[in-house]
Amino acid sequence: MQLIHTLDPLRSAVDALRSQGPVALVPTMGALHEGHLTLVREARRRAASVVVSIFVNPLQFGANEDLDAYPRQLERDCALLEAEGVDLVWAPSVEVMYPARFATNVSVSGVSEGLDGAARPGHFDGVATVVSKLFNQVRPDLALFGEKDWQQLAVIRRMARDLDLTLPRADAIHGVSTVREADGLAMSSRNAYLTPEQRAAAVALPQAMRAAIVEIESGVDVGDALAHLARTLLASGFLSVDYAELCDAADLSVLMARGPKPMRLLVAARIGKARLIDNMAVMPV
Repeated sequence: MQLIHTLDPLRSAVDALRSQGPVALVPTMGALHEGHLTLVREARRRAASVVVSIFVNPLQFGANEDLDAYPRQLERDCALLEAEGVDLVWAPSVEVMYPARFATNVSVSGVSEGLDGAARPGHFDGVATVVSKLFNQVRPDLALFGEKDWQQLAVIRRMARDLDLTLPRADAIHGVSTVREADGLAMSSRNAYLTPEQRAAAVALPQAMRAAIVEIESGVDVGDALAHLARTLLASGFLSVDYAELCDAADLSVLMARGPKPMRLLVAARIGKARLIDNMAVMPV
């Protein structure tokens, strides 16, 4: 497995990999867990070669967020990736990704504006900017992202369609189902921030979401079901609920009632030092 930190060696290495067949990219910020490794395995299934990027992107962190605290463990991450048969790890520094006088911002309106876009202003501009750069740097035939970050996936696909990207094309940007712990909590690098007591309480998030989905699918008013969900989380030890919304799965428009098209329940809530997000499908009418 190659570990590369600068652009010219990256381009040469990717050209050599491409001669063997399709190249898949799995973008990450490191602190890898089983969810990331599931993306890697799916990438290996779909492509001849797999590139994983590890870059903690400062542009997607707000002023009071956890950029400095975000775990960085490149040696451990590389050992995990080598064991999974990854061909190349692209781990640029901030100076390589954003050199002096860097002045370009990629902004995707619409799908980025509510939910995490409202709770974390500028976050998705940072995501779109770094992913567009990663796509141009690696030039993958396909890319894989976790569905846990459903809004992020929607933003990236919208960007790819709007900019007519070819490496990868929008239809080669694949979502992979959320990987969960045995008790149902979505795997996340930020779960490491939780104390044992908070981790035990955090299971209320997927449990309350599933209960809300049962209510919505049985005909309970959507607003009432979401309010019940929020109250349950606060009573279970969560400090606050940033949002709990039923949305169109494609454009993320907020829905006040079940409809005929695919839908997702999306929630973000804070417990201890962690901000946890999750989403689940809701059956259409």
